[in-house]
Amino acid sequence: MQTSQQSRSSGAAIHRLYHQPDHIEPFSLTGSHFQILNNNVYPNTVTVTTSHQETSVGSDQTFNEQFFTLESTPAVEYPVYNSPFGGSVSTNSRSPFSPQESSQSCLSNLHHSPDKSYGSPFSNEVEQALKDVEMELLGPASDFEDGSITSSFDNVNKYHKMLQMDISNLDVKQTLIAIAHAIDDGVKEEATALMEALQNKVSVTGEPIQRLGAYMLEGLKAKQLSSGSLIYKKLRCYEPNPKQLMTYMSVLYEICPYYKFAYTSANIAIKEAVQYDSHVHIIDFLIAQGSQWMQLIEDVAKRPGGPPRLRVTGVDDGDSSYAREGGLHLVGQRLAKHAEKHGVSFEFHAAAISGSEVEWGNLRVQPGEALAVNFPYMLHHMPDESVSTTNHRDRLIRLVKSLNPKIVTLLEQESNTNTSSFSKRFEEALDYYTAMFESIDAKLPKNIQMPRDNSQRISAEENCVARDMVNIVACEDIDRVERHEPLDKWKFRLQAAEFTSLPLSYSVVTGVQEVLKEFSECYRLWEKDGALVLGWKNRPMVTCSAWR
Repeated sequence: MQTSQQSRSSGAAIHRLYHQPDHIEPFSLTGSHFQILNNNVYPNTVTVTTSHQETSVGSDQTFNEQFFTLESTPAVEYPVYNSPFGGSVSTNSRSPFSPQESSQSCLSNLHHSPDKSYGSPFSNEVEQALKDVEMELLGPASDFEDGSITSSFDNVNKYHKMLQMDISNLDVKQTLIAIAHAIDDGVKEEATALMEALQNKVSVTGEPIQRLGAYMLEGLKAKQLSSGSLIYKKLRCYEPNPKQLMTYMSVLYEICPYYKFAYTSANIAIKEAVQYDSHVHIIDFLIAQGSQWMQLIEDVAKRPGGPPRLRVTGVDDGDSSYAREGGLHLVGQRLAKHAEKHGVSFEFHAAAISGSEVEWGNLRVQPGEALAVNFPYMLHHMPDESVSTTNHRDRLIRLVKSLNPKIVTLLEQESNTNTSSFSKRFEEALDYYTAMFESIDAKLPKNIQMPRDNSQRISAEENCVARDMVNIVACEDIDRVERHEPLDKWKFRLQAAEFTSLPLSYSVVTGVQEVLKEFSECYRLWEKDGALVLGWKNRPMVTCSAWR
């Protein structure tokens, strides 16, 4: 896949939708996570230094709490507007899977891990009606473990029965699942008819399931139209300019806590691991703007006796440089200036290459330094054994092991979309992003007012969330770069490379709790095998684990 000024995979993603008369509505799609397939190599070395001193100290506590809840106020409901996809949605139209009345409590038992149930309660009448329809059309429901709804569509007649229903009675989530199964079953006409029937039930300004449905429907159309690399040939890419892209990323950073969770938990774990070392080297495999390390610089500057000498190596590709409007040297200059302000001796090394291209020599590890490695939501972009015999995912893990780091922090989405069949992958993605869109609708921090029809919010969801969903749904083989794996699978990979788990301390938990105080009480923390899990209600969303 080649990049150009007109159609480049940037750190954003699905963009504006365009109509072509001879096809189902195609859509545009860009994203930083597609860029790793380009493997463009940029100049490898930029070094920025400042000079100051060293030293150490710190504390460590044993992590021993299993489950946490936080307090907040409930979500506010906003009106739904006309859909740019060609229809409108009434403000009275609710999906039974969307958050219910604002009085609904998200408190849970502090002494038990969350169960597998997820979603909002139905009214008795609607619930029974849907159960009746489900039994008639699908038969008994199959078992499921992850909260997603799985059903077997055995013949075309079942799709025909759904199409005979009044459109107002179609449930968005169930219909999306039916379309995915129809595509898997190869019944193209029925899949297309269901897509058309669902068109007026979705909206990018609607309820969470309606907004999610709008993007998922575009992904299903693309899947129906083609797959893999052929999809990219049919895309008309629109890319926001760098300033717009940075704005959208900032909006997402503020309205949901997933990145703050990652930065805070990794920083505290790394700070504790190197608290007695005078020379510290951090390798960040997705450094982006470098913002994560601003806080760490401030923290180590407060060490009794003086801060350590700090080196940061930033791994990056061309997408983030587009968002920055410049190369990694800008990150180095920013961090160096911040370090100088706080009296920390600092050096920055730029490795401006894709993670799949990184070799030992790119990382410039030196003898005598305490090494910390950070993988922030990036390892799932590395092709594994199911994509290529090269298996960059495990190769990179083994490479890091050979560097003998004191700590490796791994931040990943808790989802399983790597090797499943299309329909199973779709259901998993639908379940995961249903939770994410519900969480975005919840209480916003710092009294932020951003209703669903806010243009920046819509653009943030389109450019920073929806493109991941569309890649999961529409693409195959090497073009599908959103390949999430659950914590258990990451444990297997890291242990196979002879890493051992490093349980996170209680100070990591309390640090994340402070971050989450600004957000809805429906965000929850719990421990799993020494890792920290951030969930929305009972649905695990992201995990932080540490290794040595």
